Amino acid sequence: MTLRQALLLNRQCCRQFSTSRTRAREVLPSKAPKPSIKNKHIRQNPVDQQSDTPPRTAKLSEESLNPQKNARELLPSIALKPSFNIKHIWQNPELYSGNCLERNYNSQSDTPFKIAQLYEQWLQSQKIARGLREKSNVIQTQLSHADTFSGLETGSHDLGEEEIERLSEEARKIKRELAPIGEREKHLLEEMQRLAAELPNLTSDEKPRGGELKIIGFINEPLNQPPSSSRDHVHIGTELDLLEFKKAATTSGWGWYFLKNEATLLEDALVGYAKKVAMEHGFTFVTPPSMVYSHIASACGFRPRDQSRQVYNIQQVEENQGYDNPSLSLAGTAEIPFAGMEANQILDAADLPVKVVGSSRCYRAEAGARGQAGRGLYRVHEFTKVEMFAWTAPGAEMDVFNSILLVQKTILQRLGLRCRILEMPSHDLGASAYRKQDIEAYFPSRRGRNDGWGEVTSASICTDYQTRRLNTRVKNLAGSEKKTDFPSTVNGTAVAVPRVLAALLENGWDEKGFVNVPEVLWPWMHGVQTIRKKH
Repeated sequence: MTLRQALLLNRQCCRQFSTSRTRAREVLPSKAPKPSIKNKHIRQNPVDQQSDTPPRTAKLSEESLNPQKNARELLPSIALKPSFNIKHIWQNPELYSGNCLERNYNSQSDTPFKIAQLYEQWLQSQKIARGLREKSNVIQTQLSHADTFSGLETGSHDLGEEEIERLSEEARKIKRELAPIGEREKHLLEEMQRLAAELPNLTSDEKPRGGELKIIGFINEPLNQPPSSSRDHVHIGTELDLLEFKKAATTSGWGWYFLKNEATLLEDALVGYAKKVAMEHGFTFVTPPSMVYSHIASACGFRPRDQSRQVYNIQQVEENQGYDNPSLSLAGTAEIPFAGMEANQILDAADLPVKVVGSSRCYRAEAGARGQAGRGLYRVHEFTKVEMFAWTAPGAEMDVFNSILLVQKTILQRLGLRCRILEMPSHDLGASAYRKQDIEAYFPSRRGRNDGWGEVTSASICTDYQTRRLNTRVKNLAGSEKKTDFPSTVNGTAVAVPRVLAALLENGWDEKGFVNVPEVLWPWMHGVQTIRKKH
């Protein structure tokens, strides 16, 4: 038998062996075995585990005897796969660096240049690998021709035994060279992804640069003469038996509170009215969870500049510690679970925009000194908020943004609150916001701070910042050559109950000792139109 015939026979044997292995894999059970009926019964009826009756099976595995361990292993992966536009950063490092400085992310200003350097290394590595693969393909073609019967019959592809051995050794050498190159490329990509995740969103040209905000309008008449009373909502709420802070401090600490009597009706009324207005503007009701995986919150851009603790993290129970369990956090806003609704999903462009609204309890550690500026309900750790959120086609964000702003203006105007509308400067933008407008209400008790104005709503365009990190895609986009793209997200507050409630108490206070309830809230107030002292 000649060397060529031996090579051919060896290849045929390898193919048969590979086929048999493939068939063997096809009949093997899946990696995650289905639980037996008895194990399923144990999980659904934990009380039965206390029974002294011995199991009928002759032998149970360790996994069968420990269903809690199986449950931990079935938890979802803690890692989503973000997709950043690394090429755009590489092409425009000055743009991204300047953007970091404008938004007061000074420590990240060098990051775009680091990414650009890594991308250059990755391109060079790709070039070397491509050359080696092309060379390997040529060698494989030559060896393949040497193994064919046609090559035995004609001399056109006739290779000597020494030549075949040389080509085979060269192919093995190329394979050995490609292995570390592949590992290096993987490492470079992971490092670029990690660095890109630290960058804030780009900034709209509409934004004032630096720290100077821009007043762009008012709701109701601007103040000519300040109200005669400057009583704050803490005094009013205590006098009318609506608020309790001292007992809450004993129960939970400072920054927590009890709502009492008509204040609880006001909370329900504000939530109900905000939902009603949002529904009239095309938003669908959704009640979100208040607890989320920490990586979802991080993907949404909740990364304070000073890295101080703003989020309440949930401690894992002792039996789960040491396992690959995703950490959990209390959501600071319904924006986070709303954004997570479509993580790892593909939307259809025909369904956009998708607009949702819902009320939830929000939790914020609010690190930093409290003092007079955060007195009472103005800055608290837990509160009820009605939030609006939407997914839109890229470039179609303004329609939804304006819709959210209209809901906010309508609510505050009909509540009778004096407000001003602000285009927020770049220094005030969070990591995810491309553009943001705030509405501030007038609080008579805050005259000595910011001339009495205090934020009550906010609306932001986040473009594809969140969807790239949550792997939310959209298909069938008109005029797009891509199979899928990343939609944009827009969010805004319909009503944050504590601050609006405080503004209603202060602005509705009459020195005769009562507060008038805005008429639009009456349907939820069970007949209460005026809040007076209790006798």
